[in-house]
Amino acid sequence: MNYQEALAKLKSYGQEHVLMYYNELTKEQQEALLTQIDETDFSILVSGREAATENKKGVITPLTAMQLPEIEAKKEEFRACGLQVIREGKVGAVLLAGGMGTRLGSDDPKGMYDIGITKKVYIFQRLIENLMDVVRVAESWIPLYIMTSEKNHEATCQFLYDHDYFGYNSDYVTFFKQEMAPASDYNGKVYMEEKGRIATSPNGNGGWYSSMYKWGIAQKAIADGVEWLNVFSVDNVLQRIADPCFIGAVLTAGCSVGAKVVKKCAPDEKVGVMCLEDGRPSIIEYYELTEELAAAKDENGDPAYYFGVILNYLFRVSDLETIREKKLPLHVVEKKITCLDENGEQVKPEKPNGYKYEQLVLDMIHELDSCLPFEVDRRKEFAPIKNKTGVDSVETARELCKENGIKL
Repeated sequence: MNYQEALAKLKSYGQEHVLMYYNELTKEQQEALLTQIDETDFSILVSGREAATENKKGVITPLTAMQLPEIEAKKEEFRACGLQVIREGKVGAVLLAGGMGTRLGSDDPKGMYDIGITKKVYIFQRLIENLMDVVRVAESWIPLYIMTSEKNHEATCQFLYDHDYFGYNSDYVTFFKQEMAPASDYNGKVYMEEKGRIATSPNGNGGWYSSMYKWGIAQKAIADGVEWLNVFSVDNVLQRIADPCFIGAVLTAGCSVGAKVVKKCAPDEKVGVMCLEDGRPSIIEYYELTEELAAAKDENGDPAYYFGVILNYLFRVSDLETIREKKLPLHVVEKKITCLDENGEQVKPEKPNGYKYEQLVLDMIHELDSCLPFEVDRRKEFAPIKNKTGVDSVETARELCKENGIKL
Protein backbone atom coordinates (compact mmCIF):
# COMPACT_ATOMS: atom_id res chain seq x y z
CA MET A 1 0.00 0.00 0.00
CA ASN A 2 1.39 3.42 -0.94
CA TYR A 3 0.73 6.76 0.76
CA GLN A 4 -2.18 7.77 -1.50
CA GLU A 5 -3.91 4.40 -1.08
CA ALA A 6 -3.44 4.60 2.69
CA LEU A 7 -4.86 8.13 2.80
CA ALA A 8 -7.88 7.07 0.72
CA LYS A 9 -8.57 4.15 3.08
CA LEU A 10 -8.24 6.36 6.16
CA LYS A 11 -10.52 9.06 4.67
CA SER A 12 -13.26 6.51 4.08
CA TYR A 13 -13.28 5.84 7.85
CA GLY A 14 -12.59 9.41 9.03
CA GLN A 15 -9.16 8.43 10.40
CA GLU A 16 -6.83 10.71 8.39
CA HIS A 17 -5.04 11.83 11.60
CA VAL A 18 -3.15 8.51 11.53
CA LEU A 19 -0.81 10.10 8.94
CA MET A 20 -0.34 13.36 10.91
CA TYR A 21 3.35 12.67 11.66
CA TYR A 22 4.16 10.77 8.45
CA ASN A 23 6.77 13.26 7.21
CA GLU A 24 8.67 13.07 10.52
CA LEU A 25 9.23 9.33 10.18
CA THR A 26 12.20 7.44 8.74
CA LYS A 27 11.63 5.50 5.52
CA GLU A 28 11.41 2.23 7.50
CA GLN A 29 8.88 3.74 9.93
CA GLN A 30 6.81 5.06 7.03
CA GLU A 31 6.72 1.62 5.41
CA ALA A 32 5.78 -0.01 8.71
CA LEU A 33 2.91 2.45 9.23
CA LEU A 34 1.59 1.96 5.68
CA THR A 35 1.68 -1.81 6.22
CA GLN A 36 -0.21 -1.42 9.51
CA ILE A 37 -2.86 0.77 7.84
CA ASP A 38 -3.23 -1.84 5.10
CA GLU A 39 -3.72 -4.66 7.62
CA THR A 40 -6.02 -2.82 10.05
CA ASP A 41 -9.79 -3.29 9.94
CA PHE A 42 -11.13 0.19 10.73
CA SER A 43 -14.73 -0.87 10.09
CA ILE A 44 -14.94 -2.35 13.60
CA LEU A 45 -14.57 1.13 15.09
CA VAL A 46 -17.96 2.05 13.67
CA SER A 47 -19.67 -1.23 14.50
CA GLY A 48 -17.91 -1.17 17.85
CA ARG A 49 -19.74 1.97 18.92
CA GLU A 50 -23.00 0.37 17.88
CA ALA A 51 -22.06 -2.80 19.77
CA ALA A 52 -21.87 -0.85 23.02
CA THR A 53 -25.65 -0.83 23.12
CA GLU A 54 -26.29 -4.10 21.27
CA ASN A 55 -24.63 -6.77 23.42
CA LYS A 56 -27.66 -7.59 25.53
CA LYS A 57 -28.45 -11.10 26.73
CA GLY A 58 -31.53 -12.99 25.60
CA VAL A 59 -33.65 -15.34 27.75
CA ILE A 60 -31.32 -17.39 30.00
CA THR A 61 -32.22 -20.97 30.98
CA PRO A 62 -30.08 -23.83 32.42
CA LEU A 63 -27.97 -26.20 30.30
CA THR A 64 -27.39 -29.61 31.89
CA ALA A 65 -23.78 -30.75 32.21
CA MET A 66 -22.49 -34.31 31.90
CA GLN A 67 -21.25 -34.87 35.45
CA LEU A 68 -18.42 -36.95 36.92
CA PRO A 69 -20.46 -40.07 37.90
CA GLU A 70 -21.87 -40.48 34.36
CA ILE A 71 -18.44 -39.81 32.82
CA GLU A 72 -16.83 -42.40 35.09
CA ALA A 73 -19.48 -45.00 34.15
CA LYS A 74 -18.88 -44.51 30.42
CA LYS A 75 -15.17 -43.68 30.59
CA GLU A 76 -13.87 -46.68 28.63
CA GLU A 77 -16.40 -46.21 25.82
CA PHE A 78 -15.61 -42.50 25.52
CA ARG A 79 -11.87 -43.08 25.73
CA ALA A 80 -11.86 -45.72 22.97
CA CYS A 81 -13.84 -43.40 20.68
CA GLY A 82 -11.51 -40.46 21.39
CA LEU A 83 -8.32 -42.47 20.85
CA GLN A 84 -9.64 -43.76 17.53
CA VAL A 85 -10.19 -40.27 16.05
CA ILE A 86 -6.82 -39.10 17.43
CA ARG A 87 -5.08 -42.05 15.73
CA GLU A 88 -6.92 -41.20 12.51
CA GLY A 89 -5.34 -37.73 12.60
CA LYS A 90 -8.69 -35.97 13.01
CA VAL A 91 -7.85 -34.00 16.18
CA GLY A 92 -5.66 -30.91 16.54
CA ALA A 93 -4.85 -28.76 19.58
CA VAL A 94 -4.80 -24.95 19.59
CA LEU A 95 -2.90 -23.16 22.36
CA LEU A 96 -3.91 -19.53 22.94
CA ALA A 97 -0.57 -18.08 24.03
CA GLY A 98 -0.70 -14.42 23.00
CA GLY A 99 -0.51 -13.03 26.53
CA MET A 100 2.41 -11.55 28.43
CA GLY A 101 3.41 -12.29 32.02
CA THR A 102 2.87 -8.69 33.16
CA ARG A 103 0.61 -9.56 36.10
CA LEU A 104 3.20 -12.08 37.24
CA GLY A 105 5.89 -9.42 37.26
CA SER A 106 7.49 -10.66 34.02
CA ASP A 107 8.19 -8.91 30.72
CA ASP A 108 8.26 -12.26 28.88
CA PRO A 109 5.41 -14.19 27.22
CA LYS A 110 3.25 -15.77 29.92
CA GLY A 111 4.07 -19.31 28.81
CA MET A 112 7.76 -18.67 29.55
CA TYR A 113 7.07 -18.11 33.26
CA ASP A 114 8.94 -20.50 35.56
CA ILE A 115 6.71 -22.03 38.26
CA GLY A 116 9.43 -24.41 39.48
CA ILE A 117 10.60 -24.59 43.10
CA THR A 118 13.66 -26.89 43.06
CA LYS A 119 14.13 -26.83 39.27
CA LYS A 120 12.90 -24.85 36.26
CA VAL A 121 9.35 -25.78 35.21
CA TYR A 122 7.81 -23.45 32.65
CA ILE A 123 4.11 -22.99 31.91
CA PHE A 124 4.71 -24.04 28.27
CA GLN A 125 6.55 -27.12 29.52
CA ARG A 126 3.65 -28.19 31.75
CA LEU A 127 1.13 -27.88 28.91
CA ILE A 128 3.27 -29.81 26.44
CA GLU A 129 3.92 -32.53 29.03
CA ASN A 130 0.14 -32.87 29.49
CA LEU A 131 -0.34 -33.23 25.73
CA MET A 132 2.53 -35.74 25.59
CA ASP A 133 0.59 -37.98 27.99
CA VAL A 134 -2.02 -38.47 25.26
CA VAL A 135 0.56 -38.81 22.46
CA ARG A 136 2.19 -41.70 24.35
CA VAL A 137 -1.11 -43.52 24.94
CA ALA A 138 -2.39 -42.96 21.38
CA GLU A 139 1.05 -43.62 19.86
CA SER A 140 0.22 -40.79 17.50
CA TRP A 141 1.42 -37.17 17.28
CA ILE A 142 -1.30 -34.51 17.54
CA PRO A 143 -0.91 -31.29 15.48
CA LEU A 144 -0.27 -28.41 17.90
CA TYR A 145 -1.11 -24.91 16.66
CA ILE A 146 0.24 -22.12 18.88
CA MET A 147 -1.35 -18.67 18.65
CA THR A 148 1.07 -15.91 19.57
CA SER A 149 0.61 -12.13 19.40
CA GLU A 150 2.38 -9.25 17.76
CA LYS A 151 4.14 -8.57 21.08
CA ASN A 152 5.41 -12.06 21.86
CA HIS A 153 5.69 -14.01 18.58
CA GLU A 154 9.47 -13.99 18.13
CA ALA A 155 10.20 -14.60 21.83
CA THR A 156 7.74 -17.54 21.98
CA CYS A 157 9.06 -19.22 18.82
CA GLN A 158 12.67 -18.81 19.95
CA PHE A 159 11.97 -20.06 23.48
CA LEU A 160 10.30 -23.27 22.31
CA TYR A 161 13.02 -23.84 19.71
CA ASP A 162 15.74 -23.32 22.32
CA HIS A 163 14.05 -25.86 24.62
CA ASP A 164 13.55 -28.37 21.78
CA TYR A 165 9.77 -27.98 22.19
CA PHE A 166 10.08 -29.85 25.53
CA GLY A 167 10.26 -33.14 23.64
CA TYR A 168 7.38 -32.50 21.25
CA ASN A 169 7.95 -33.38 17.58
CA SER A 170 8.56 -29.98 15.94
CA ASP A 171 7.09 -31.27 12.64
CA TYR A 172 3.71 -31.13 14.39
CA VAL A 173 4.10 -27.61 15.86
CA THR A 174 2.83 -24.59 13.91
CA PHE A 175 2.78 -20.95 15.03
CA PHE A 176 0.40 -18.21 13.96
CA LYS A 177 -0.22 -14.66 15.15
CA GLN A 178 -3.48 -13.34 16.57
CA GLU A 179 -5.02 -10.52 14.59
CA MET A 180 -4.86 -7.10 16.21
CA ALA A 181 -7.73 -4.61 16.51
CA PRO A 182 -7.29 -0.82 16.68
CA ALA A 183 -8.00 0.96 19.97
CA SER A 184 -9.94 4.23 19.93
CA ASP A 185 -11.12 7.16 21.99
CA TYR A 186 -14.77 7.38 23.02
CA ASN A 187 -15.70 8.91 19.66
CA GLY A 188 -14.27 6.06 17.63
CA LYS A 189 -11.10 7.92 16.59
CA VAL A 190 -8.18 5.51 16.54
CA TYR A 191 -5.37 6.30 18.98
CA MET A 192 -1.72 6.53 17.94
CA GLU A 193 0.68 4.69 20.25
CA GLU A 194 3.70 6.30 18.58
CA LYS A 195 4.04 8.74 15.68
CA GLY A 196 4.44 5.82 13.31
CA ARG A 197 2.24 3.26 15.02
CA ILE A 198 -1.49 2.83 15.59
CA ALA A 199 -2.50 1.69 19.10
CA THR A 200 -3.78 -1.88 18.81
CA SER A 201 -4.67 -4.83 21.02
CA PRO A 202 -5.42 -8.54 20.36
CA ASN A 203 -8.92 -9.07 18.95
CA GLY A 204 -10.18 -11.25 21.84
CA ASN A 205 -10.28 -15.01 22.44
CA GLY A 206 -13.07 -15.34 19.86
CA GLY A 207 -10.65 -14.25 17.13
CA TRP A 208 -8.49 -17.37 17.28
CA TYR A 209 -10.00 -19.23 14.31
CA SER A 210 -10.22 -16.20 12.01
CA SER A 211 -6.55 -15.52 12.86
CA MET A 212 -5.72 -19.16 12.13
CA TYR A 213 -7.46 -18.82 8.77
CA LYS A 214 -5.75 -15.52 7.92
CA TRP A 215 -2.38 -17.20 8.33
CA GLY A 216 -3.42 -20.14 6.12
CA ILE A 217 -3.10 -22.55 9.05
CA ALA A 218 -6.79 -23.51 9.17
CA GLN A 219 -6.74 -24.38 5.47
CA LYS A 220 -3.69 -26.61 6.00
CA ALA A 221 -5.33 -28.32 8.99
CA ILE A 222 -8.41 -29.08 6.88
CA ALA A 223 -6.23 -30.39 4.03
CA ASP A 224 -4.43 -32.62 6.55
CA GLY A 225 -7.76 -34.16 7.60
CA VAL A 226 -8.20 -32.43 10.97
CA GLU A 227 -11.92 -32.41 11.84
CA TRP A 228 -11.87 -31.33 15.49
CA LEU A 229 -9.85 -28.64 17.28
CA ASN A 230 -9.32 -28.59 21.04
CA VAL A 231 -8.67 -24.93 21.88
CA PHE A 232 -7.24 -24.06 25.31
CA SER A 233 -5.63 -21.15 27.08
CA VAL A 234 -2.06 -20.84 28.35
CA ASP A 235 -3.22 -20.12 31.94
CA ASN A 236 -4.13 -23.56 33.27
CA VAL A 237 -1.12 -25.78 34.02
CA LEU A 238 -3.17 -28.87 34.99
CA GLN A 239 -5.59 -29.07 32.08
CA ARG A 240 -5.79 -32.23 30.01
CA ILE A 241 -5.36 -31.47 26.30
CA ALA A 242 -6.80 -33.57 23.46
CA ASP A 243 -8.32 -35.63 26.28
CA PRO A 244 -9.63 -38.85 24.64
CA CYS A 245 -12.47 -39.20 27.18
CA PHE A 246 -13.67 -35.63 26.54
CA ILE A 247 -13.40 -36.03 22.75
CA GLY A 248 -15.26 -39.34 22.84
CA ALA A 249 -18.06 -37.92 25.01
CA VAL A 250 -18.63 -34.98 22.64
CA LEU A 251 -18.64 -37.24 19.56
CA THR A 252 -20.89 -39.83 21.21
CA ALA A 253 -23.35 -37.11 22.26
CA GLY A 254 -23.41 -35.79 18.66
CA CYS A 255 -22.75 -32.22 19.82
CA SER A 256 -21.19 -29.43 17.77
CA VAL A 257 -18.95 -28.28 20.61
CA GLY A 258 -17.78 -29.52 24.00
CA ALA A 259 -16.79 -27.35 26.95
CA LYS A 260 -14.82 -28.55 29.94
CA VAL A 261 -16.42 -27.18 33.11
CA VAL A 262 -15.86 -27.30 36.87
CA LYS A 263 -18.27 -26.92 39.76
CA LYS A 264 -17.93 -23.38 41.09
CA CYS A 265 -16.11 -23.22 44.44
CA ALA A 266 -18.25 -20.24 45.54
CA PRO A 267 -21.38 -18.50 44.20
CA ASP A 268 -19.36 -15.40 43.33
CA GLU A 269 -16.35 -17.19 41.76
CA LYS A 270 -15.18 -15.17 38.77
CA VAL A 271 -15.90 -17.71 36.03
CA GLY A 272 -18.47 -17.67 33.25
CA VAL A 273 -21.12 -20.40 33.48
CA MET A 274 -22.72 -22.54 30.78
CA CYS A 275 -26.36 -21.85 29.99
CA LEU A 276 -28.87 -21.66 27.17
CA GLU A 277 -29.64 -18.23 25.74
CA ASP A 278 -32.81 -18.10 23.65
CA GLY A 279 -32.55 -21.89 23.43
CA ARG A 280 -28.97 -21.98 22.11
CA PRO A 281 -25.82 -22.78 24.10
CA SER A 282 -24.09 -19.79 25.60
CA ILE A 283 -21.94 -18.56 28.49
CA ILE A 284 -23.07 -15.96 30.98
CA GLU A 285 -20.30 -14.06 32.75
CA TYR A 286 -20.19 -14.02 36.55
CA TYR A 287 -21.00 -10.28 36.65
CA GLU A 288 -24.09 -10.83 34.49
CA LEU A 289 -25.70 -13.37 36.86
CA THR A 290 -28.71 -11.75 38.46
CA GLU A 291 -29.73 -12.62 42.03
CA GLU A 292 -32.62 -14.62 40.60
CA LEU A 293 -30.35 -16.70 38.34
CA ALA A 294 -27.77 -17.17 41.10
CA ALA A 295 -30.50 -18.51 43.41
CA ALA A 296 -32.11 -20.84 40.82
CA LYS A 297 -31.96 -24.60 41.55
CA ASP A 298 -32.04 -27.69 39.33
CA GLU A 299 -34.12 -30.83 39.94
CA ASN A 300 -31.50 -32.12 42.43
CA GLY A 301 -31.59 -28.95 44.47
CA ASP A 302 -28.15 -27.85 43.24
CA PRO A 303 -27.57 -24.38 41.77
CA ALA A 304 -28.86 -24.34 38.18
CA TYR A 305 -25.91 -22.22 37.02
CA TYR A 306 -23.23 -24.24 38.74
CA PHE A 307 -20.66 -25.14 36.11
CA GLY A 308 -17.92 -22.68 35.23
CA VAL A 309 -16.00 -22.79 31.95
CA ILE A 310 -12.21 -23.14 32.04
CA LEU A 311 -11.46 -22.12 28.42
CA ASN A 312 -10.94 -25.64 27.11
CA TYR A 313 -13.29 -26.34 24.19
CA LEU A 314 -13.63 -28.91 21.42
CA PHE A 315 -14.97 -27.46 18.16
CA ARG A 316 -15.91 -29.24 14.93
CA VAL A 317 -13.92 -27.62 12.11
CA SER A 318 -16.84 -27.61 9.65
CA ASP A 319 -18.81 -25.53 12.17
CA LEU A 320 -15.85 -23.18 12.66
CA GLU A 321 -15.83 -22.58 8.92
CA THR A 322 -19.53 -21.62 9.03
CA ILE A 323 -18.89 -19.27 11.98
CA ARG A 324 -15.90 -17.70 10.20
CA GLU A 325 -18.06 -16.63 7.29
CA LYS A 326 -20.32 -14.67 9.64
CA LYS A 327 -19.49 -11.52 11.59
CA LEU A 328 -19.25 -12.31 15.30
CA PRO A 329 -20.55 -9.61 17.66
CA LEU A 330 -17.98 -7.10 18.90
CA HIS A 331 -17.57 -6.43 22.58
CA VAL A 332 -16.50 -2.92 23.50
CA VAL A 333 -14.26 -2.82 26.57
CA GLU A 334 -13.25 0.36 28.37
CA LYS A 335 -9.48 0.34 28.91
CA LYS A 336 -6.45 2.45 29.72
CA ILE A 337 -4.75 2.98 26.35
CA THR A 338 -1.21 4.30 25.92
CA CYS A 339 -1.42 7.04 23.30
CA LEU A 340 -0.04 10.34 22.00
CA ASP A 341 -1.36 13.62 23.38
CA GLU A 342 -2.03 16.76 21.30
CA ASN A 343 1.70 17.60 21.44
CA GLY A 344 2.73 14.21 20.05
CA GLU A 345 4.04 13.03 23.44
CA GLN A 346 3.28 9.50 24.65
CA VAL A 347 1.10 9.30 27.76
CA LYS A 348 0.11 6.30 29.89
CA PRO A 349 -3.28 7.17 31.41
CA GLU A 350 -4.13 6.30 35.01
CA LYS A 351 -7.82 5.75 34.24
CA PRO A 352 -9.71 4.40 31.19
CA ASN A 353 -9.55 6.73 28.20
CA GLY A 354 -11.13 4.74 25.39
CA TYR A 355 -12.24 1.45 23.90
CA LYS A 356 -10.68 -1.82 22.84
CA TYR A 357 -12.70 -4.12 20.60
CA GLU A 358 -12.88 -7.89 21.13
CA GLN A 359 -14.59 -10.99 19.82
CA LEU A 360 -15.30 -13.65 22.45
CA VAL A 361 -15.39 -17.43 22.27
CA LEU A 362 -18.81 -17.42 23.99
CA ASP A 363 -20.25 -15.90 20.80
CA MET A 364 -18.75 -18.74 18.74
CA ILE A 365 -20.52 -21.23 21.01
CA HIS A 366 -23.79 -19.30 20.75
CA GLU A 367 -23.67 -19.69 16.95
CA LEU A 368 -23.95 -23.48 17.37
CA ASP A 369 -27.04 -25.55 18.05
CA SER A 370 -25.65 -27.97 20.66
CA CYS A 371 -22.96 -28.03 23.35
CA LEU A 372 -21.84 -30.65 25.85
CA PRO A 373 -20.66 -29.16 29.17
CA PHE A 374 -18.26 -31.87 30.40
CA GLU A 375 -17.40 -31.80 34.11
CA VAL A 376 -13.81 -32.29 35.26
CA ASP A 377 -12.43 -32.52 38.80
CA ARG A 378 -11.18 -29.02 39.54
CA ARG A 379 -8.42 -30.25 41.85
CA LYS A 380 -7.04 -32.41 39.03
CA GLU A 381 -7.61 -30.20 35.98
CA PHE A 382 -7.96 -26.58 37.06
CA ALA A 383 -4.90 -24.67 38.19
CA PRO A 384 -5.16 -21.28 36.48
CA ILE A 385 -2.36 -18.75 36.87
CA LYS A 386 -3.83 -15.26 36.74
CA ASN A 387 -1.87 -13.58 39.55
CA LYS A 388 1.48 -13.89 41.30
CA THR A 389 -0.06 -14.46 44.75
CA GLY A 390 -3.54 -15.05 46.20
CA VAL A 391 -6.48 -16.54 44.31
CA ASP A 392 -5.72 -18.33 40.99
CA SER A 393 -2.03 -17.61 41.36
CA VAL A 394 1.41 -19.11 40.95
CA GLU A 395 1.15 -20.13 44.63
CA THR A 396 -2.17 -21.99 44.28
CA ALA A 397 -1.07 -23.65 41.01
CA ARG A 398 2.12 -24.93 42.67
CA GLU A 399 0.12 -26.49 45.51
CA LEU A 400 -2.25 -28.22 43.07
CA CYS A 401 0.66 -29.50 40.95
CA LYS A 402 2.27 -30.99 44.06
CA GLU A 403 -1.08 -32.53 45.07
CA ASN A 404 -1.15 -34.26 41.67
CA GLY A 405 2.36 -35.67 42.01
CA ILE A 406 4.05 -33.19 39.67
CA LYS A 407 7.58 -32.43 40.81
CA LEU A 408 8.44 -28.75 40.81
